[in-house]
Amino acid sequence: MVQQLPEHTPADRRETRSDSLYQRFLLELEQQGFAGDIENTYGQRLIAATDNSIYQRLPQGVVYPRTTAAVQLIFQLAQSDEFRPIRFAPRGGGTGTNGQSLTHWLVIDLSRHMREVLKVDVENAQVVCQAGVIKDQLNDRVKPSGFFFSPDLSTSNRATIGGMINTDASGQGSLVYGKTSDHILGLTAVLTNGEVIQTAPVPLSEARNRATGDSLEAALYRQAIESCVEQRPAIDAKFPPLNRFLTGYDLKHCYDPQQDTIDLSRLIAGSEGTLAIVTEATLNLTPIPRCKVLVNVKYSDFQAALRHAPTLVKAQATSVETIDSNVLNLAREDIIWHQVAEHLQDVDGQTMNGINMVEFTATESTLLDDKVEELIATLDAQLNSADPKGLIGYQICADATSIQTIYAMRKKAVGLLGATKGKRKPIAFVEDTAVPPEHLADFILEFRAILDSHQLHYGMFGHVDAGVLHVRPALDMTDPTDEALVRTISDQVAELTAKYHGLMWGEHGKGYRSEYAPKFFGELYPEIQKVKRAFDPENRLNPGKLATPYGSDESLQGVQAELRGHYDRQIPITMREAYQPAMNCNGNGLCFNYVPESAMCPSYKATGNRQYSPKGRATLIREWLRLNSGQDMDVSGLPPQRTWLENRFKPRLSPNDFNHEVKQAMDTCLACKACATQCPVKVDVPNFRARFLSWYHQRYARPTKDKLVRDVERLAPLLAKLPRMSNVLTHNPVTEWFLKRVVGYVDAPRLSTPALRQQWQWLTADVDEILAKPPEKLAQSVVIVQDPFTSFYDAKVVQAFGQVAAALGFVPILLRFIGNGKAQHVKGFLNEFSKTVATVGPQLQRLADANVTLVGLDSSTALCFQDEYRQFAPAGQSFTFTVNGVQAWLMQHGEKLSSAENHTLDHKRWQLLSHCTEQTAVPESAKHWQHIFERVNLELEVTATGCCGMAGTFGHEQTHQDTSKRLFEMSWQEPLARDDVGHVATGFSCRSQVKRFAGQAVEHPIQILARRVV
Repeated sequence: MVQQLPEHTPADRRETRSDSLYQRFLLELEQQGFAGDIENTYGQRLIAATDNSIYQRLPQGVVYPRTTAAVQLIFQLAQSDEFRPIRFAPRGGGTGTNGQSLTHWLVIDLSRHMREVLKVDVENAQVVCQAGVIKDQLNDRVKPSGFFFSPDLSTSNRATIGGMINTDASGQGSLVYGKTSDHILGLTAVLTNGEVIQTAPVPLSEARNRATGDSLEAALYRQAIESCVEQRPAIDAKFPPLNRFLTGYDLKHCYDPQQDTIDLSRLIAGSEGTLAIVTEATLNLTPIPRCKVLVNVKYSDFQAALRHAPTLVKAQATSVETIDSNVLNLAREDIIWHQVAEHLQDVDGQTMNGINMVEFTATESTLLDDKVEELIATLDAQLNSADPKGLIGYQICADATSIQTIYAMRKKAVGLLGATKGKRKPIAFVEDTAVPPEHLADFILEFRAILDSHQLHYGMFGHVDAGVLHVRPALDMTDPTDEALVRTISDQVAELTAKYHGLMWGEHGKGYRSEYAPKFFGELYPEIQKVKRAFDPENRLNPGKLATPYGSDESLQGVQAELRGHYDRQIPITMREAYQPAMNCNGNGLCFNYVPESAMCPSYKATGNRQYSPKGRATLIREWLRLNSGQDMDVSGLPPQRTWLENRFKPRLSPNDFNHEVKQAMDTCLACKACATQCPVKVDVPNFRARFLSWYHQRYARPTKDKLVRDVERLAPLLAKLPRMSNVLTHNPVTEWFLKRVVGYVDAPRLSTPALRQQWQWLTADVDEILAKPPEKLAQSVVIVQDPFTSFYDAKVVQAFGQVAAALGFVPILLRFIGNGKAQHVKGFLNEFSKTVATVGPQLQRLADANVTLVGLDSSTALCFQDEYRQFAPAGQSFTFTVNGVQAWLMQHGEKLSSAENHTLDHKRWQLLSHCTEQTAVPESAKHWQHIFERVNLELEVTATGCCGMAGTFGHEQTHQDTSKRLFEMSWQEPLARDDVGHVATGFSCRSQVKRFAGQAVEHPIQILARRVV
């Protein structure tokens, strides 16, 4: 018997089983009609165990309420004596960098269902929304009215309003726009006893009236008056007027002496869920500045950029952002750089080691023209001086779209740092210090000295106008020595910020850094504790964060709480390396991007389930690796081959096996590979998904549909010999019923009639026959590497390419079908895929070595040669060949394109819908198609779309029909409804999806080109 993948049952993980009290509570909650989802399986709990920090805490369960009443029911039930010990923590987008929402208790996650914008009041510039609304989602909703919610943050496409409130978030432009708390007009919040309160500024006299009585709300007003009004002199003396000084328990702004009002919202904002559960918010809105100018100022070293910042701030800009050379260099290697390179060009003879991004905004251009001109004059004078002090140049950008793209690069900085090569990765734990801006350069000099003393690499970026710089030291958290540096450096930085009259948490909340709160608040810390006692006397809400109730003997959380590195180091290095894409995940959560037109991640977009995201799947795989290593099971390589008899008698499914939870998450992946490029740290799910499936099915039997997909390259050529008869056999009611009910496969495509061999009018040859041709003949040839989908199910595309190639003066040659193996890899048949690579790879390498040009017509399979083939090259071999995409080859020969005379097309203007794999792996492909169409006097619009929902064979599987259709409706249905343009799609699977859901026969762009040039 070969070594077999073990089961991972609850008995194997005693330390991670949920407490029976919590299990009873969740059962009772369900029986009482809880409106929402209740999840407490091991995998479901793991998803809430991490955020964007270095910490990991496994909760007892997760509840996803749909309404405020559902949240109220949770706390009403928890008032019973039996459930009194139960504790809670709210969760939003999970983007916190200091473990704010992590807990060992019960998580209340408002991000899945409470995502409604309830009211937009244009007249009063206000909006009412639920706490789970995403910041960019809110702005997209109010944008048509000319407004936006102005506090900004780098995670705006996945951070929730509730999360922003709980951390009092702010970011770029905070000197002008302020923090989240500055825009709160009122909150709806649920207290620990189940009371629902509405907060808003009220006159002090009214607050005194409300303070009478026995309700919990009355106690809150009594404490607010005692701590915020009566202690006013001490508050004014303690807290200096820093832009980012107070986040949470804001004693200074709860009472407004000028308006003589009390606002409990100011205490709740920034409290990180330790006081109440915010379910709705009324927010003020800001008019959208219609005019923007961005000046990108370049420096020879980063310290020069910091020292120059005060001069830039004097220009009265909306914001001044900075980026160091480490982040810039990582951006150059990312998919984002091709969009911003022209706006951040290198200066001749100089090295750009830092930039300051100075943005001016206004509702009218006249309000910013003078400011920009004055800044430019100042920069020119410094550049032309004898000592430019590190300034080497600048560029001006006034295009709104380009400015947005540049800021997208800046926002991606957090994730980009995670892509640093090596075991040490820049991590967040001292990353949002705030000091007076005029002292920032000196502060950073000493900060760098601390890090340099530990011989650490680090990246820096942030908001120099507000004195906030994000500094991320690179540590290997699986190394106990590096782990210990978290404590050492945190203590040193805490002392340094105190020296400069700043603080450690200028932007990202306290979380596990709460241990430093007593020292920061000093003699006012007891007042903070009294506020906590008033709201949460039994310490049931996010205990250990920010403050403990006054008079209790409970302690605060410390920076060396449970760390992810503790669990990761239990995985052997060989297994970590084999599953490196999963290990790379740093929790930045870009895969939770809500925008439907973003390619990553379709399964999460369609379901809202974070298990079905790159971060979720990476989390599950890491734990799967840890559990396997605990049973001395090495899954770093491919599973051993099994005999026919062993395959015949595989064990039955064990209902409590954690393997099944991982399998369920992997099954929902569309294998579109958007994560492999769009994720800043390249969490390539299809890579480790294939490895997992190969091991899972070494233990458990494979479904028939997987074997059908695996064998498509063997079956399709055979069926295509008699395509009409084969179509009759596969597309009749009996066969379709069998495929749907028994196999689980629907809407299979029809074979091309006539077949490609009947249409193709040029040479078809194998590798030896091609290489037998003289070199001068090969130089004028282009070889088509067939894929099973285009060649056998959409042969007209292959014929069209041949026509275009011939029109350009080339001899098209069809390489006899030798396979690709993409489907084998997708379904985890890795032993078979390895054999395919060993057979096909050397043949294509021979052609490339002879300088033969290779072209693939389906982007997904062609890209497999550049990706998976490199990974699975046989020992001692390496593949350097490239199978070009159609557009890449045409770009090399575009000057030969010309429009033929007397031709007719249905449209002059066309709309391009790109394959999701192509648009992320080859982001310039759409622009290439535009250029190609321009050469033949056709207009091509590029429409931003996400995944169409087909993704190879995913959309054909019966279990995925709802997801597949939902994805199509999210971003493809609307563009296809246009009748003023023609539609073209580069992916075979995309064209198949359009045909079945929109009833349209959409062509490949090469087919339009063929009719234009032939």
